[in-house]
Amino acid sequence: MTVPPVLEVESLSVSYKGDRDGAHCVVDGVSFRIQPGEVVALVGESGSGKTTTAQAVIGLLAENGRVDGGAIRLAGTDIAGWPQKRLDAIRGARISLIPQDPGSSLNPVKTIGAQVEEILAIHRRGDKAANRARVVELLARVGLSRPELRAQQYPHELSGGMKQRVLIAIAIALQPSLIIADEPTSALDVTVQRRILDLIDELRREFGTAVLLVTHDLGVAADRADRLIVLQGGRIQEQGAAAEILASPRSAYTRQLLADAPSLAKAERRAPRPVGEGEDAIVVDGLVQDFDLPGRGGSFRAVDGLSFAVRRGTTHALVGESGSGKTTTVRAVVGFQTPTAGRILIGGADPAALRGEALRRFRRTIQLVYQNPFGSLDPRQSIFEIIEEPLLNFERLPKPDRARRVRDMLDRVGLPQAVLDRRPRALSGGQRQRVAIARALVLDPQVLVLDEAVSALDVTVQAQILGLLDTLQRDLGLTYLFVSHDLAVVRQIADTVSVLHNGRQVDAGPVEAVFRNPSSDYTRELIDAIPGRRLALSA
Repeated sequence: MTVPPVLEVESLSVSYKGDRDGAHCVVDGVSFRIQPGEVVALVGESGSGKTTTAQAVIGLLAENGRVDGGAIRLAGTDIAGWPQKRLDAIRGARISLIPQDPGSSLNPVKTIGAQVEEILAIHRRGDKAANRARVVELLARVGLSRPELRAQQYPHELSGGMKQRVLIAIAIALQPSLIIADEPTSALDVTVQRRILDLIDELRREFGTAVLLVTHDLGVAADRADRLIVLQGGRIQEQGAAAEILASPRSAYTRQLLADAPSLAKAERRAPRPVGEGEDAIVVDGLVQDFDLPGRGGSFRAVDGLSFAVRRGTTHALVGESGSGKTTTVRAVVGFQTPTAGRILIGGADPAALRGEALRRFRRTIQLVYQNPFGSLDPRQSIFEIIEEPLLNFERLPKPDRARRVRDMLDRVGLPQAVLDRRPRALSGGQRQRVAIARALVLDPQVLVLDEAVSALDVTVQAQILGLLDTLQRDLGLTYLFVSHDLAVVRQIADTVSVLHNGRQVDAGPVEAVFRNPSSDYTRELIDAIPGRRLALSA
């Protein structure tokens, strides 16, 4: 007897209506099936139609989105034309969503327990006492410690991984037949990511739930999916068994995705730079950073005795999970805060000892590129004004000379001159990050600090930015301090690495040496948690 599919999407087409022009098709003739207990991954870069397809399935398209054609059959029933009120009856009960961002997906003014209980109340699954008991049971089921306490807490009191577990508890509360997981771990550290994906997999096996996994990370898809659907420009490039597609991709686009995915180890590492004799551009010696605890007394030690040196023209990576001390170290290195103890030298200068004009001159020698290109650029400024601004702050150049420097820098980061008059909102994420790099480089710094500078980007765009950084380093002799929680990216770009855990350095040395022979259990856990590693090891 043939088991009917949980979900069958047939010739689905979706468009968005723009402000000025007509409707723009973003999903074009997409068809696929998901069987009970199966994990099917939708993969592709931003704009490929992944999330729009998932939103159409659960009936949560944006206001300007519409289904133009096709069928969406849930257990044989076409729900594509259902009104919202009718869809409300099956959301949570038969089909659930685990959204991407745990930070913005929970109500900040409601307790965790109230938000989990809400799904039970909406579908009238029990009285108040029974629902409260069920909430505690669900929170325990998704692995939250002290579930009774968690039910009384607010979202800001939980970590990102804990909040994502709450969203999973809401999604499984009524044991739906299909869960849509939309980039469910993209904002999480690799070890937390693995635990969340393990949890989803465990619940899938226990309840026979089908999972539609939306991800741009082919490493995650390689580890977790039974079948892959590769989308580009709203159309399916290929679909089939995950192992077959990853071993022998038919489309050029899939081959490019595989080549660009650091965790799958398909892309060749660039030739390492010598890290033996030579001048140190950065020296961190015995860095200690304490922070006072307001209202509690005492202090918290965020960095404890960290030491490393970076040869000029090389890349050193700081690796670790959230709370490991990476960002605190960066803030001390760029002179934003004075160390509690220890010493930092940048090109032989100690920023903690500089004052006034000397400190101002120092700041142009070291520049910072932030994680999020969507938040680090002033939305009111043009691209020209954004790149020009450091020159106005640090150099008194004639206007024509400033314009020439801006245009030269735009060429160097591979952007067309046409973007100079645009605002950041008109650019893609990768273009915005190129603008952020151009702004950092316009002052000709010696050192560039990159704080999770590629973690918000799709793998194809990420690969382009990493290639750009490599070219710039070779051409300009730059020294990079590269901060990341992603060891696969670090292995691709860095020469040396420090692994941080709870403020302490637990591993250090040349990247390949640390990868091949890690000295700490924590580093081994980070390496084991790299998604796609099973495929890379079997290749």
